[in-house]
Parts: sequence; structure tokens; C-alpha cells
Amino acid sequence: MQTARLAKFFRGVWLALFLGAAATVMGRPLDVEKLREADAAIVGAIAEHKLPGAVLWIEHGGDVYWQAYGNRSLVPNVEAMTRDTIFDAASLTKVVATTPAAMILWERGKLGLDESIHTYLREITGEKEKITVRMLLTHTSGQAPDVETKTKWTGAATAIAMANGMALRTTPGTAFRYSDINYFLLGEIVARVSGMPLQDFCAKEIYGPLGMADTGFLPDASKRDRIAPTEMTEGVMLRGVVHDPTARYMGGVAGHAGLFTTARDLARYARMMLNGGELEGARILKAETVKMMTSVQTPAGMADKRGFGWDIDSGFSGARGNVFPIGSYGHTGFTGNALWIDPYSRTFYVFLSNRVHPDGKGNVLKLYRTVGTLAAEAAGEVSITGNRENGGTGKEARPGVLEGIDVLERGNFAALKGLKIGLITNPTGVDAARNTTIDLLRNAPGVELKALFGPEHGLYGNFDEAVKDGVDAKTGMKVYSLYGERRAPTAEEMAGLDALVFDIQDVGCRFYTYTATLGLAMEAANRAGLKFFALDRVDPITGSRVDGPVLSGKTGFVGYHPVPVRTGMTLGELAGMYKAERGLEGLDLTVVKVEGWKRRMWFDETGQPWINPSPNMRSVTEAALYPGVGLLESCRVSVGRGTGTPFEVIGAPYIDDVRFAAALNGAGIEGVRFVPVRFTPTEDVYKGTNCGGVNIVLTDRNKCRVVDIGMAAAEILNLWYPKEFELGRMSRLLGDEATLEALRADKPLGEIRKQWKKGLKEFEKRRKKFLLYK
Repeated sequence: MQTARLAKFFRGVWLALFLGAAATVMGRPLDVEKLREADAAIVGAIAEHKLPGAVLWIEHGGDVYWQAYGNRSLVPNVEAMTRDTIFDAASLTKVVATTPAAMILWERGKLGLDESIHTYLREITGEKEKITVRMLLTHTSGQAPDVETKTKWTGAATAIAMANGMALRTTPGTAFRYSDINYFLLGEIVARVSGMPLQDFCAKEIYGPLGMADTGFLPDASKRDRIAPTEMTEGVMLRGVVHDPTARYMGGVAGHAGLFTTARDLARYARMMLNGGELEGARILKAETVKMMTSVQTPAGMADKRGFGWDIDSGFSGARGNVFPIGSYGHTGFTGNALWIDPYSRTFYVFLSNRVHPDGKGNVLKLYRTVGTLAAEAAGEVSITGNRENGGTGKEARPGVLEGIDVLERGNFAALKGLKIGLITNPTGVDAARNTTIDLLRNAPGVELKALFGPEHGLYGNFDEAVKDGVDAKTGMKVYSLYGERRAPTAEEMAGLDALVFDIQDVGCRFYTYTATLGLAMEAANRAGLKFFALDRVDPITGSRVDGPVLSGKTGFVGYHPVPVRTGMTLGELAGMYKAERGLEGLDLTVVKVEGWKRRMWFDETGQPWINPSPNMRSVTEAALYPGVGLLESCRVSVGRGTGTPFEVIGAPYIDDVRFAAALNGAGIEGVRFVPVRFTPTEDVYKGTNCGGVNIVLTDRNKCRVVDIGMAAAEILNLWYPKEFELGRMSRLLGDEATLEALRADKPLGEIRKQWKKGLKEFEKRRKKFLLYK
């Protein structure tokens, strides 16, 4: 009998090889050779008993490769794998069920990301009350990996009680630690907040609208024959019963495991994610929410990068392979499943297997990496982050937009040849392959890098206070701080140099200090008779809008030049303005221009990798909000420093959050809404103190005049809490006393804007002469 089974098994392997030559390819053919390599890798792993069978789906821009391999069952009977096989999704449940369900509730204002889980699970007490919903989503709660399953127990209530009784492994919010506890707690929160079981909420809000007909918990017996069995457990082969013991003891429905699905259904889900939350007229999530979920949400400085649910760059990222960029995202499942999505190339792959069948000994970790690599190569896409660590040159492909350093590198650094240079940079100084400008210039032919200078936050971007001079551990070079005892290079530090090179990402806001560092460095170069090279970078919040009052008072480090709050200019364009308007006509200035960027483009439309310009500037959304929310920083409010979403919240202990949100929503600011929240910052003003306030949700970033957010908030808080708020502190960043007086007088936003009209019109005329891009 066993011999017959083995013979049938290997016939399944050869059948997969044969089918590989005639598998489904719809639309423009993918790279056939790479698809064959993927076929061979999977079939080879089957032959080595790493898994009994699998289904693979690769999709790029609408072109699809869909294939089944081997067998879905070996015990008690051999059954050939089919493309419509239903699999136990294991931990894919986290990102295909629980995460989107939680984010739907957040969009509706029913769930607070920075709320303590005690708010929703009242039985969670003690030190675990410090855990927030955000920490569950990012696996930064400090919980143990799982509860014990050696003894039998039943029910979600038991699981929660067991979790509550376990000691935390790390302080909440300080470390990444993957934990199923996080997600079965989150699944229970979804059920309680929504008022319906997790499986019903997901079916109603996600799977039904998306047409995911074979996806859900507790699959119906009518589908049993299509379900891939997993492992023999207590003498019974699990088939249609969840493999994960915790989820099984919880009744088959849990936030971390329990979902069953097919490759076709997961492809529809992935397509929805690539489309910004919508598929074929069914909108599941807002585009901004999808961007939040799939961008880094773990705290700055944390080595493991996770979104909400999704893995971006961590020890669990093997399924990404060697080609998809770090900006892509995905997840795996214990039973042998992987889903990886690359928004840059609009490519994804689904790999489903039951590698635990029949005895739990299969292993597909190596296969994940191989398939991930070949999926990207089959799509004809090469990582925008480069392949140097994988043996490539890092120059195989470029994104649609080239930053100044990319253009300089493409020209083999010809503009700098023969020069001894000092470089002013920080972690944003990288090319599209994330090679640092420091390394590129050190190795550039004919270029001698002699000195390094770091702006606010330092060369490594890890300080939030004054920075001392130091030594770069990698190069051994002295690093001179431009945010300590001095704000510009000294004559002694520039001795022997021919030029200064500036490469730092700005955020398009007047009081973000890199604009001042640029100007002061230009002045220093002019005094020393050095050339100055500005390696330009895009304005991440578009260069198409100027807004706010033009600086009318004294200039300084947070207001270097008379420009409005939102400048609508790149640093290269500002450099041209500084030279012409600040008496630097003798400066030999070269701006290495960006290529491929249009003024209307946001940073996340460039294809370039996002790197935090400063510790609390962690996303394009936060950069977009900064010109408005940042205005409030000098006043007695928290703007979210010390939370997971700086500049996306405003609050203070004295604020009535519900009343404040209602007032801001009533201000009529287009493209934004405000959700009442309470949060506790871990640093900066009101550190360790619970604050009432608002979560700021950008619903249309192109329409929102974000400066109005700061204006409206300041006016309301000054009216309600004048002593606590201290409006006068706003003067430093606002830079316009007439606007401050208008706020004190509670003038309407429209009237305040009229005061800016003349200054903005004059600035537009000045600005036009220095614009480098259309």
C-alpha cells in the first residue's frame, strides 16, 4: 500500500513539471525562464520531502501565472494538488483578517490606535495596561510568543486570562517580539468593538465585498474535499480544522490563526492592497489607511521594521527574496504559506502549501526566498534598493525619479573630480540603492572626502538634543557637529578643502532646520572661497503649494529666510534663492538637479526609498502634516513626540478630547478629519502623562491646507485654555506677529488667510525665478 502511495506521489511531481509548460499565463507573458526556475525549485523541494505540494500565483500589472504542484494529500489517501485547493492560512490570518478588520474600525472612529488595550479588554490589568492597540499591531507589546498548549483548555476567555497572567518579556513599546498573543487579543478587541464575531465581521466587511468565496473561518463541510490536510493530531488527520493549537482550543476562530483560503482569493486581496484599498468598485480601506498599514510603524531606531501587521524588514522577511525592495511588504504562515507584495513594481506572489503534512517535518523557509526572488525576476523588475549584498552592482535599475546623488553617481562623479571635499549629510544621504553618500564619495574616482559634518539630529539621525563632535565608526573620520556649539563649518574645519557638498532630505517647511543649515553652510563656503554643491532632493510634500505667513520678523535657525511656512521649494531651489537674496553672488554654487520629478508629485510617488529625515518624521503623512501641526510645538501641547505617530496627534492633559475633535471638525478644513483620542507620550512635553486630544486623519492630502490645522487648533485652545496653552510661545515658529494677534482676537480662518495674501503673492514672484522643475 505504501509503495502505491509513493508511486502516485512521484507521478504528481512529474505531472507538475509537465503542467509547468502549459500553466495559465494571462496578458503579457512573464519571463518564462524564471517561471520554469520557480517550477523546478518547488518540484525539487517536493522531491526532497520538504512539502507534499503547493499552489503558486505570480502577478505583475495584471499578468498572471497560476500553477499547482505535487499532491495536497498523502495520508490517508494520495490526492493531486489542484489550483482551487483551500489551505489553512495560519498566520496569514493576521494580515488578511485581523489587521484590516482593526483598521476598518479605526477608520470609523471606533478603535484608537494609541488606546490602552484595557479600554477594550477590561480584564487586562496591571503592567499590561500600558500596552496599546498599536503595540499589538506591530508586535511591540512585550508579550510572550504564545500561551501554553500542552494541557487542554477551551475558549477565548481562557486564552485571555492565561495571557494576562504571563509576565511581559520586554517593556511595552521598546522591542519587536513576534507574538500570537498580540493578535488573538486584537481579534477579541475587533469582536467586542464591532459587536459581532471576528469571522462574521470579516465575511461582511472584507471577503463578501471582495468576492473571496473560499475564504473564511470554520470552513463548511461541503468544501472539505478541496481542503489540504495538515498534520496527524491525537490520531486524527486535521482537515478543515485549524492546525494552530491555540486557535483550535479557542474554537477555531482567533485573530492570529484559523483562516482558510485559496490562491485565487489571496490574489484578489493583494490586488485590493495594491489598488489602495479598492477592488472592482468595492472599497475596503482608504488609500491612506493602506499606506499606514504598509509603511514602517515600529519606533524609530528599532532594527526590525514592521507595518501594521505586515512585515517590511525583519528576521521574518525571507519570503521577500533577494530582489524585491525593503519598501515591499508581506507575511508568512506556519503551515507553509507566503504572500509578498511590491507596490513599486505592482507585483505580488502567493505561495500556499501544507508543508506540515503529514508529520510536521516539512520545511519551506529556503523555498520562500527562492520563490520570492524568482517572482520578482519573472516580473522583469529589479529592486530599487539594489543588490550589492546579493552579488550585484546595485545599479541594475533606477526608480522613475533620480535624486541629485543618483544623477551625480550616474555621471561617475565628474563634477567633483580633482576636489577635496567636506560632506554635510545625515541618514537621508543615500542613493536609490541605499548606498550612503559617504561611501559613494569615499570611493568615487578622483574625489577626496576629507571631512564630515552633521546637522540637527547628527550624522546618524539619532539625537534629539545638541550634538557633540565625534568620530564616524565606519570611516574613522572626524564628524563636526553643526548643531552644537556652532551652526556652520569653521575656517579651521574647512582648511584644505576645495568644496562643501550638501546632501540632506528636507520636508518643505520653513522651520525644519535643514534649510538653515544649508544657508549657513553656503555662507561659510562663500567666506572661505570654497565651491558649494547642493545635491538636490524632491520636496516630499510636493512643490506645488506655498502656504502660511511669510516670515516677517527676525531671522534665525528656525526661520532663516523670508519664506512662507510651506515653501513649495526643494533645497536646491532654496540654494539659488539664498545666493541671490543673501549677498552670496560670489559663491561658486552648483545644484545637481533631480530628474523625473514633477512639482505635483509626493515622495511616495517617486519610487525612492523613504528614510526618516529626523527621529520623529517617520512617514510622508507626518511630513505633510508638519507645516501645520509643527507650528504648535513651542506651546504647551504634545504633538505626538514620544508616541508612534508624531505630528498625527495633538493633545494635553487639560484638553477635553471629544469637545476638541468636534470643534476642529466644525472648522471646515477640507481633506482632514479629527478623531478624539487619549494618549501618553513617552518623551518630550507631558512625558508619562495621559493627554486628551485628537488623531489627525488626512482624507485628501491634495486638498488639505495643513497650515489651517495649526491655526484652528491654536485659536480653539487659546480660547478655551489660554493659561495652559500659552499662545505667545507660537511666535517663534509662526514668524509673523500680525497672524499671532489675529489668533488672539479669534478672527476667522478666512480673514487670517487674507492677511497672508499680499506676502504670498510677492513671494510667488520671487520664487518663480529660482524654480528648477515644472
